[in-house]
Amino acid sequence: MKTYFNLYFSGLILFSLIFSCTPTQKSNPTETMKAYEKGTYGYDFQFLQKHKKPVELKNGNARVLISPEYQGRVMTSTSNGESGKSYGWINHDLIASREVKKHINPVGGEERFWLGPEGGQFSIYFKPGSSFDFANWQTPASIDTETYDLVASSETEAEFSKSIQIKNYSNFVFDFEVNRKITLLDNENIKSSLGIIFHEGVKSVGYKTVNQLKNTGTAEWKKETGLLSIWLLGMFIPSDEVTIIIPYKTDAVSDYIVKDDYFGKIPADRLVVKDGIIFFKGDGKQRGKLGIPPQRALPVLGSYDAANQILTVVKCEIPEGVTDYVNSAWELQEFPFKGDAINSYNDGPVEDGSQMGPFYELETSSPALALKPNETGVYKQSTIHFEGTEEELNAICQQVFGVSIAEAKAVF
Repeated sequence: MKTYFNLYFSGLILFSLIFSCTPTQKSNPTETMKAYEKGTYGYDFQFLQKHKKPVELKNGNARVLISPEYQGRVMTSTSNGESGKSYGWINHDLIASREVKKHINPVGGEERFWLGPEGGQFSIYFKPGSSFDFANWQTPASIDTETYDLVASSETEAEFSKSIQIKNYSNFVFDFEVNRKITLLDNENIKSSLGIIFHEGVKSVGYKTVNQLKNTGTAEWKKETGLLSIWLLGMFIPSDEVTIIIPYKTDAVSDYIVKDDYFGKIPADRLVVKDGIIFFKGDGKQRGKLGIPPQRALPVLGSYDAANQILTVVKCEIPEGVTDYVNSAWELQEFPFKGDAINSYNDGPVEDGSQMGPFYELETSSPALALKPNETGVYKQSTIHFEGTEEELNAICQQVFGVSIAEAKAVF
């Protein structure tokens, strides 16, 4: 009996000690967590860990942060570890609010998986018979709010999948499976992918995404009933000194070099087209969007932020001789497969003064996918960021885009 009471009172004491320590531990949850400034990768990593369950790829200081809840979206990346700059634009306020918006949930991210076409008789963003205006525009949940399954992951790779059914404006039903694989690139991968060399002091991070659509239905996807495309959009942090750089083919035949009137014509002091290069201001202060037809498109585009000395390169696929790209114009279209291969968007205030961002976007699309049952369409893209001195980045800029940083800075 004495032994029993000794054990009983020992248990009470132990319980009291544990209980008395618990409030202290709970009241200081950040004691072992380092505080990072907003704008750093560490800040965004901790923020997304608090609200979501992100997947991180890393190799030394190169980091890539991905969200399964946002369709395997690359939310951000850095070339310099937790204290380094965070390259992707993230809508912290919207994510923290947990609000689900009606038409679209613009949570940000530097490469999101989307599908085209947006407008027209084969649109997947408008219900059959509806008018093409914002009140009727709706981003499909499968590319906006639904979680993708994480099917495999490692330190440097993550793979996601999702089964989807979507009906287009012409009442055709698409059944398909998405597979999206993201791979972190090392410096040798980056050099070979772009066919360049760069100084060992340059900080870099790059990743490649392989995006697949498999027709899991019984019907063939035909132009007569509408086709889908893989559409990748990257949202990046603007500054007054961001210049978007898009090379184009000067000797090609096309209806236009650049479509510059998506949201009203872009002013001449914000868009310059000369000598095979399109320069577009990416300051996030005036809304405008441009598009490049496949006949003119080259497989690289990017931006230079002189204020932060960041050079961003997006490498995509432009299949030679393929000209059928979905048209996303908000209207019944005469030519539904005369769309753009490359787009860029600069955010800015709308008529009521409100603004989604600020951010700017680099966008690419696959050709229209005419898939038979069990056939798979594949589209690949790489996004690479460099940080260094202007001299070091100029050498890369000239190799990739054929233009100097001094030329890009002097345009605006």
